[in-house]
Amino acid sequence: MQVDDALLARLEKLSFLKVSDDKREEIKEQLSEIVSFVDNLSDLNTDGVDAKFSMNDSSTRLREDTVSSSQAVSQEILSHAPNSADNFFIVPKIIE
Repeated sequence: MQVDDALLARLEKLSFLKVSDDKREEIKEQLSEIVSFVDNLSDLNTDGVDAKFSMNDSSTRLREDTVSSSQAVSQEILSHAPNSADNFFIVPKIIE
């Protein structure tokens, strides 16, 4: 798939970005390289891979979620600050 001016204009509109005229050709080349790289995935031999493969299978072991107190983490972080008060960092005033 080749990225042309129409596709680039559509991508600009969707992303709310403006590509300058001097960068348009470079961006089109880079996007074309990315698309052709992804197209290479279709060449992979996936005959032995189960179509239902998922990381959410029951055989996949994930760690247990544990609840911890964020208060302890805040105090740990504030203990390293040169100045703190009332759970806030004290920093020098930079705006008059």
